[in-house]
Amino acid sequence: MRTMSVANLQWDLHDVESRIGFRDFALRCLGYFGAWLVLVELFAIVGYATDWLRGRAWDFGAYLTWSFIQWGTLAVLLPVALWLAPHEPIEPPHRWRLLWANFGVSLIFTLIAVTLGAALTDFILPNASIGEQFAEFLGKHAAADFLAYWVLVGVRQATHFYRERTRRALQASRLTAQLAQSRLQLLKMQLHPHFLFNTLHAAATLTRADAAAAEDMLLRLAELLRTYLDDERQEISLREELDLVDLYLGIQRVRFKDRLTSSVEVDPELLGCAVPSLILQPIVENAIEHGIGMQVGADCVEIICYRDKASLCIDVRNRAGKLAAAPETLFQRGGIGLSNSRLRLQELHGNAARVELAELITGGVICRVRLPLQPLAASTAPHPAKAA
Repeated sequence: MRTMSVANLQWDLHDVESRIGFRDFALRCLGYFGAWLVLVELFAIVGYATDWLRGRAWDFGAYLTWSFIQWGTLAVLLPVALWLAPHEPIEPPHRWRLLWANFGVSLIFTLIAVTLGAALTDFILPNASIGEQFAEFLGKHAAADFLAYWVLVGVRQATHFYRERTRRALQASRLTAQLAQSRLQLLKMQLHPHFLFNTLHAAATLTRADAAAAEDMLLRLAELLRTYLDDERQEISLREELDLVDLYLGIQRVRFKDRLTSSVEVDPELLGCAVPSLILQPIVENAIEHGIGMQVGADCVEIICYRDKASLCIDVRNRAGKLAAAPETLFQRGGIGLSNSRLRLQELHGNAARVELAELITGGVICRVRLPLQPLAASTAPHPAKAA
C-alpha cells in the first residue's frame, strides 16, 4: 500500500509539473501574440490618422485589416523563421558563415511574408488582384519584413551575450573564491612549520626552567592548531579572529616573558563583523619578529579596531619596530605576512579593502587593515559542534 502511495504521489507531482510547464508556455504565447495585436492596432490608428489629416481617410476597418495582414503574417512567420535559422551566436570563428546563412534565411523569410500577405489580401478582399497585391507588398512591406527578421536576430544575439557575460562573471567569482581559499590553505601550510618550530623550541627551552609556562604554551599551541585544522571558513567574525590572535600572543608572551606586552581595543559593536580568517595573525607575527625579535629591549603590540565610515579598520602597532625598506618594496618581496594578506583582501573585496604600512612619528610601525564593514553571513557562522 505504501509503494502505491509513493507511486501515486510521484505521478501527481509529474502531472503538476507538466501543467505548470504548459501554463508557462501558454502564457508566453498569449503575451507574444498580445504584443503583436497591440502593434496591429497601433499601426492601424497611425495609418488612419495620417490619411484623415490629408483628407482622404477610408473606413477604419480597412486600416485594421491591412495592418492585421502585414503584422499578423510576421507574428506567425517569425518564430518559424528563427527556429529554422542557425541557432549559433554570430561570433568568431564562424561569424561570416553565420551572417551569410542568416542573410539567406532573411531573404527567404521576406519573400514568403510578401507572398503570404498578398495571398491573404486576395482572399479577404474580393476585388484585389494577387499580382497587384504582390507588387504592393513587395514595394511597401518587404523592407519592413526584412528588418523585422534582423531585429529579432539582434535580440537573440543580445540575449546570448548577456547570458554569456553573466555566466563568465559567475565563473570568475567562483574562481576568485577558490583562489582565495587556496591562498588561505597556502598561508596555513606556511604558518604551521614556521610557527611550530619557534614555539616548540621555546617550550623545550622552558621545560626545565619553568614547566608550568611550557605547559601553558603547549596547551595554547594545541588549541590554536585545532582551530587551524577544523575551521575551513574563508571569513570569520572579528571576535573569533581576536581570540585566535590572543592565543598566539599568549604563546609569544610566554616565549619573551616580561619583554612583550599587548593590548586590544575594540568597539563591542564591531565584534560581529566579518573578517578574512587568519588576516591578523601573520601581521602580528610580522610585528613581533621584526620588532622585539630583533631588539634587546621590551616592546608592546597594540591592536585597535574601529569604524571609519563604511569601513572596518584594524591597526596593528609595535613600538620597537622599524621598516627595513619602503612599504611598497616590503609588499613586493612577498613572505608569509603582508603580501599574502594584501592579495587575499584584494581577491575577496577588490579595491574596497587594502593593507597599509607606515612608520609612526613617535617610533614603531603601524600596519592598517581596511575592509568593508559588514556582518558575518549566516552561512559562514561556526558549526555548533565546532563552536562548542
